[in-house]
Amino acid sequence: MARGGQGLARVAVVVRAGAAPLWWLGVVAAGIGAVPEGLTGRRIGVLAGAALFLVTAVVVLCARRRRYTALARGAARAGKYDVLQDRAVTARNWRRGHRWWLLLAFLAAVGSSFAAPAAGGLLLAGAGAGLHLKAAWLGRLERSGEALLWVRVDWLGRGGGRPAGKAVKAFRSTGIAAGDAAPGGARRRTAALV
Repeated sequence: MARGGQGLARVAVVVRAGAAPLWWLGVVAAGIGAVPEGLTGRRIGVLAGAALFLVTAVVVLCARRRRYTALARGAARAGKYDVLQDRAVTARNWRRGHRWWLLLAFLAAVGSSFAAPAAGGLLLAGAGAGLHLKAAWLGRLERSGEALLWVRVDWLGRGGGRPAGKAVKAFRSTGIAAGDAAPGGARRRTAALV
């Protein structure tokens, strides 16, 4: 980076990057998994899957919230020469870094349907829903502090994930209008041209 600047990725975008793939792979796996009768029977499998969906979503939502809050409180202002990574690049890096894990999780969810129909797929979808809720929570945190949260790209690791992992020593912050993603990591809506 020029003059000592760092590449920065939005924290909420990194969290949100896994939400859609996990959700859709989970929905597809649950749909495929509802076809076989399974060992438990379809009704019990779907009920167990619904319980797993809720528990997984809550666990993913609540995981490391204190760490995120502490890092957000201690966030230093981004430097003049720091480079803000685009939302699409951050999401693509996460998905490329986790593609084999996503494939294995999908295959495991489909395979588990022969024991408990749809349960594995609903668990996967619950993880996606939990990540989406966590990104929304981060968006509220960003709005309340009137600052977007960023993390150094080189601290994310090879998979482009873990924005609050051990390697992350601090967050950086910018004004609420910086970058191409809104608070929470969603695509920023552009004003309609009149």
